[in-house]
Amino acid sequence: VQLQASGGGLVQPGGSLRLSCAASGSIISRNSMAWYRQAPGKQRELVAAITSGGNTNYADSVKGRFTISRDNAKNTAFLQMNSLKPEDTAVYYCAFATGYSAYAKLRDYEFWGQGTLVTVSS
Repeated sequence: VQLQASGGGLVQPGGSLRLSCAASGSIISRNSMAWYRQAPGKQRELVAAITSGGNTNYADSVKGRFTISRDNAKNTAFLQMNSLKPEDTAVYYCAFATGYSAYAKLRDYEFWGQGTLVTVSS
């Protein structure tokens, strides 16, 4: 499975961005996709996850501001980020797991995209 992430950039505090992650290759119908992020000097952390059935899981820090969704026909996951804060600045990675759980751990995701930088700054 190959993952291609896009949509990062520079945005002012309070602004919005939408990230996309397109998966290609041998994809089973039941799977999970997620967005992780890693800020300088910090560990990679879960932002949001979604199963192919639509079950979702969010980090507490983004609940109410970010929305994860997916288009199964196109094997693409999206992350709509609203009310962005400077602390959301990080490299965002999409991930794909052949397991079926929105609560999968980082180690359960077998495939990773290249990362896209999100910078929230005035």
